Amino acid sequence: MSTTAVDHSDRDERVRGERVRRVGIDETKLSLKTTEFWAMVGLIAAILIASAVSDSLDDVRAWTLVAAVGIGYMLSRGLAKSGSNHREGSDSI
Repeated sequence: MSTTAVDHSDRDERVRGERVRRVGIDETKLSLKTTEFWAMVGLIAAILIASAVSDSLDDVRAWTLVAAVGIGYMLSRGLAKSGSNHREGSDSI
């Protein structure tokens, strides 16, 4: 008599007659919940305001700084999410 392995990973478990759904946990938060997002928004706002009121910060340099801040943010989010297992639809605000 041989035994076979049965995969029950896609089924719901029943505990005391109630259905319980397994929920995976992400390693990273939704981007709007992170401090680095709000720091990026504040820094971009500060750069654009400084560009508007300052004579020494021209528009080309300001937009270059904004692009550099945006690229830095995208790289940091990419590093934060690398290796994390994300299930579609599991993020909630």
